[in-house]
Amino acid sequence: MAKTIEQINAKIRSGKVVVLTAEEVKSMAKKKSIKQIAKQVDVVTTATFGPMCSSGAYFNISQVRPKIKLGGDKVLLNEVESYAGFAAADIFVGATALPAHDPRNKVYPGAFKYGGGHVIEDLVSGKNIKLKAKAYGTDCYPNTGIETLININDLRQATLFNIRNMYQNYNVATNLSNKMIYTYMGALRPQMGNANYCSAGQLSPLLNDPLYRTIGIGSRIFLGGTIGYVSWWGTQHNPNVKKTKEKVPLSPAGTAAVIGDLKQMKSDWLRGTSFRGYGATLSVGIGVPIPLLNEQITKSALITDNKIFTQVVDYSKAYPQGTGETIGKVSYEELKTGKVKILGKKVPTASISSYFKAREICTILKNWINKDKFYLSKPVAPFPGSEPVF
Repeated sequence: MAKTIEQINAKIRSGKVVVLTAEEVKSMAKKKSIKQIAKQVDVVTTATFGPMCSSGAYFNISQVRPKIKLGGDKVLLNEVESYAGFAAADIFVGATALPAHDPRNKVYPGAFKYGGGHVIEDLVSGKNIKLKAKAYGTDCYPNTGIETLININDLRQATLFNIRNMYQNYNVATNLSNKMIYTYMGALRPQMGNANYCSAGQLSPLLNDPLYRTIGIGSRIFLGGTIGYVSWWGTQHNPNVKKTKEKVPLSPAGTAAVIGDLKQMKSDWLRGTSFRGYGATLSVGIGVPIPLLNEQITKSALITDNKIFTQVVDYSKAYPQGTGETIGKVSYEELKTGKVKILGKKVPTASISSYFKAREICTILKNWINKDKFYLSKPVAPFPGSEPVF
């Protein structure tokens, strides 16, 4: 018999809800049928934690006297270039923003140690951030420059707004050239000396709900250590890719835009991250509850690493030349052994996302639901390419 979100929320309130992490429900499937699991389990918690470059934060600062209209010139946060082309006192800092003095055009200077992602982490940690800004001055905003310290506790609003997170599958990156290359997937040694990947695999939200049956606009989620929401489908959302018989994409597919209150978040789940030769980014922790409303949703949530495959891409050609050619296909089960075979060669593998922290988020979210601290929400609208059940 099918369930509803309302029925599951009623069970949360009464303390009778049955919640399992993604790992726990897949283990349960070794002994019980899909039908039995769909009947007995109400919610499965999924998660991911890793670098997500299309992230950022916006906030509003208290006005100074005389008042200033930010955005007429550079706005720096701990020397990191930020954007203020809004109203007078609104600022946005992107995860990959770099200091104005950073020698970006030099070859791999090793100077990419601090950027927008680190500013966001420092804000969440309660550290003072140095704000410097110049302005052109107007009759209503005559001030032409400020230099001050700001702190998240003094900000009226501070919001994390990430326009592309939770990538549904992603490339394995390797390097067929004869020289070392430095990428957003990490350093790649020549002649396929290593292969890096970035996904929690069988814990990842959009791999456990590959047809976006329960995840959509308005979905309540774990974001950065507090409750957040899916605000839209993310940039580069592309569900129209080749899939396995389990409907799981074989290449990068769906994405989500997410939003939440930065003032309630924790630095454990928002970490500034640097990649040599590429720059800065932000590692983000996201957890998504999947309600087991029927057997079809349950079947998808039982997917394991041995049935999730992804493409291998030569980043010496794909970046910067833009070729979309793949040189192989591997499962996450293979990737997690530490070696995969690509073009007949055994290649060492490493993940730039954290399975350990994704597992921890799954457990935290499970506990929130069990303790009546988190309720499920029905999406107000589906993602493109979805098969919604509502």
